[in-house]
Amino acid sequence: MSIVVTDLHKRYGTHRALKGISFEAKPGRVLGFLGPNGAGKSTTMKILAGSLVPTSGHAIIAGNNIPHDNLAARRRTGYLPEDNPLYVDMYVREALAFMAGLHNIANSKTRIAEVIALTGLVAEQHKKIHQLSKGYRQRVGLAQAILHDPDILILDEPTSGLDPNQLQDIRALIRNLGREKTVLLSTHIMQEVEAICDDVIIIHHGQIVADFPLAELTSRYADERLETLFIRLTASN
Repeated sequence: MSIVVTDLHKRYGTHRALKGISFEAKPGRVLGFLGPNGAGKSTTMKILAGSLVPTSGHAIIAGNNIPHDNLAARRRTGYLPEDNPLYVDMYVREALAFMAGLHNIANSKTRIAEVIALTGLVAEQHKKIHQLSKGYRQRVGLAQAILHDPDILILDEPTSGLDPNQLQDIRALIRNLGREKTVLLSTHIMQEVEAICDDVIIIHHGQIVADFPLAELTSRYADERLETLFIRLTASN
């Protein structure tokens, strides 16, 4: 199941956050969504996750049209927002059980145990979320996003706050998930894109300035690394 975005616009008053972007995220691939702060990444991801209504244009999420089939699309989507909102007074396992109830997950205890193991939360599962480090809170957010086994994952800065050892584990998990699902991932870390992503989009001032498979970087942009390309395309005000 893919994401297909067509001529998507978003205005906040007179500010044009998105200026008619179009792209596709394909199944079995991880799409890195890059851009400087304020470029429109989080706005795009909020629209695709169904938490923000576009001004115009549309997106097809696993066959469902956003915003018209919002609820159906959200059932097929796992979303980790940039600010990772969590019920911090809940225990980790309690929070996941609550989310499993919202999703009407069958055999929820088994699924919760699987997700806790996948995200490396076994040792932390009986702690309250407010007792966890930022990195482990990110793991809880990712666990919630994948709990209902969605076809599509929208991950906004998923590795924020992780130490180098945690980074390796979560990157490997996202990469494995990307083999079976459609993954849209935003990050500021170029090494992360190179380690995880199959495709790259660079957005600047609400417009897409590059869209290519990562394997074609050198053939499309001779003698440029991803970081230098990013700086060249987004350095202008």
